Amino acid sequence: MNDRKGGDILIFYGSPHPHGDTAALVDILMEELPGRCTLVDCWREDIHPCTDCRACRSQRGCAVEDGMQEIYRRIETCEGIVIASPVWFSGLTGRLLDTASRFQRYYSARAFRQEELIRRSGKGGMILVCGGNGSPENAIQTAGMLLRQLNIRDRYPPVLSMRTDTVPAAEDGSAIQAVRGLAEFLKRG
Repeated sequence: MNDRKGGDILIFYGSPHPHGDTAALVDILMEELPGRCTLVDCWREDIHPCTDCRACRSQRGCAVEDGMQEIYRRIETCEGIVIASPVWFSGLTGRLLDTASRFQRYYSARAFRQEELIRRSGKGGMILVCGGNGSPENAIQTAGMLLRQLNIRDRYPPVLSMRTDTVPAAEDGSAIQAVRGLAEFLKRG
């Protein structure tokens, strides 16, 4: 986990490329929110996917002991969450979804134990980067569902950089402007 002091905005980063198109937009967001972001790099963290062991149906914690334990604490105390991912075959990346599968803990608490583990309703958004001619609609829908599971009710419109195969995200003026808008939205607490 890359904690840039403070860390009240949690960014789930789903790209394998630390200097790619998704990273370019995430870097702008982090520059606009100095000292407020914690980056969860889904490709490099020690996080295993959910195995549906169902332990979280009857107990508060997760049976899998790995890097997700600290991330749970951050989820439950942060002010905002952003999901940032390339769009592959119209969806979020597999590693981001592996990490997100561990959000099952929150669903199980509500559905089986009538317990709310996330007591705040935060702000959030998504940054999605897509090359080719695919549609981001499935990725938008999935990212929105994940944000709802994390009790993010106030969301900024999706930040999209489309056609990165011809225009890099770092040169996509509308996406850069949208990232700055997302940062302002998150600053308003």
